[in-house]
Amino acid sequence: MIKKENLDNKQKEGIATFYNGYNCAQSVLSVFAEDLGISKDACLKLANPFGSGIAYMQETCGAVSGALMAIGLKYGRGKDGTIEDKERAYDMSRHFIEEFKKTTCGTICCRELMDGLDMSTPEGMAKIKDLDLFRLRCSKHVQNSIEIANKILSYELNLK
Repeated sequence: MIKKENLDNKQKEGIATFYNGYNCAQSVLSVFAEDLGISKDACLKLANPFGSGIAYMQETCGAVSGALMAIGLKYGRGKDGTIEDKERAYDMSRHFIEEFKKTTCGTICCRELMDGLDMSTPEGMAKIKDLDLFRLRCSKHVQNSIEIANKILSYELNLK
């Protein structure tokens, strides 16, 4: 069971993970590892390609992807699951995205969250680093994603 009182610790752990060189997706998913019955190492490996909007492509924010993976692990349809499980995971995911968008400029797109700067180019990455956007923006998205995902994972919400 995921406990709400652990939220501050989860956020601190997520930020520490991010500042230790792991990407945003890894930093979010890994804080829920124990609660979801999966190893932290497996979470770090699984989420690795999803950072920087999926492998520096700046599509869906990695912090969002990490949270959606956690939601899938808890609510998703597995081998013996049902269509209802699948739909519940979709409902939870849509709810997460709606809440995340409220913390941003209304987007989950990494490139938009980074003011349109292209981190796949040396110039874009240099500008992002010069503006300190990883610390100023991405760390906040990690923190917000953990908070929202924790609420979803901690409670049985009726979203239908």
